[in-house]
Amino acid sequence: MRSSPHRSLLHFTTLAYSNTLLLLRSMAAAAAAASSSKPVSPENTKVGWIGTGVMGQSMCSHLLKAGYTVTVFTRTKSKADSLLSMGAHWADSPNSLASKSDVVFSIVGYPSDVRHVILHPTTGALAGLRSGGVLVDMTTSDPSLAVEIHSAATSASCSSIDAPVSGGDRGARLGSLSIFAGGDEAVTTRITPLLNHLGRVYYMGGPGKGQFCKLANQVTIATTMVGLCEGLIYASKAGLDLTNYLNAISTGAAGSKSLDLYGNRILNRDFEAGFYVNHFVKDLGICLGECQNMGLALPGLALAQQLYVSLKAHGEGDLGTQALVLALERLNNISLESESSNLKEK
Repeated sequence: MRSSPHRSLLHFTTLAYSNTLLLLRSMAAAAAAASSSKPVSPENTKVGWIGTGVMGQSMCSHLLKAGYTVTVFTRTKSKADSLLSMGAHWADSPNSLASKSDVVFSIVGYPSDVRHVILHPTTGALAGLRSGGVLVDMTTSDPSLAVEIHSAATSASCSSIDAPVSGGDRGARLGSLSIFAGGDEAVTTRITPLLNHLGRVYYMGGPGKGQFCKLANQVTIATTMVGLCEGLIYASKAGLDLTNYLNAISTGAAGSKSLDLYGNRILNRDFEAGFYVNHFVKDLGICLGECQNMGLALPGLALAQQLYVSLKAHGEGDLGTQALVLALERLNNISLESESSNLKEK
């Protein structure tokens, strides 16, 4: 039985359409592959930056100074004013920002914020990112969420790296942060020229491993801060000059980055946030949740988390993590400030 001319024409048209569609997809994939193989540079890489808080503002400024075209988005536009004055462009949503970018960075407050700015189906960054684009989340967040973002990005022919950082506001200003990267090693290597403007990159393994490294980092910092504050209270009660005490121990085995960054701030009653108590409580809560999943008992972590929660209970969540000394002062009904004054009078 012969096919009708109409049916033959329909078959030919359908076949031609399918071949054209396959060719366009192949060309798009080839273009994305060619783009992704190029070394990252200001000439061929447009950057999107979501989140301009204490850390994000300084970090983004380094990329602008390095000559990258940067588009920014943050919930409160006025917090991006300094970056806009440096030449950054503004976007009204993460989706709009991503449509103009090859690599999108995010550093926001909580895992729920990460999910919203990256995975929201209409306003999120992933929905606006072109094939071959890269998401780099630098928020301290859930490892499981990092794995979920990586899976969603892969399905969209994009890539994602979880890259939380350590070093506080000072490290952000100086571009000397430690960056813990999780995800595909080849993608991490490709975007390292960008990350090098922010600090030193440590590749930790597959998706989520950057977050696990940052959480272990937070465990170390939390218990170190407890020791620093308790040492100061003990030294004060023993009648030592606290400035002299800090200088004496800083070059010995008790010396630490926390002591260098926060010792004098504590003595000067400078509790301005380089890293918020609220965010640290969030981080330590994630740590404790992961400990439960792993069957781990870390009593030092649990104690530190409870002390930081007490700061929140006193309305001190927007202070810096060095404000832990306030919780320990209340436990002992003393103040380093008043103790130092009493000693001087004697």
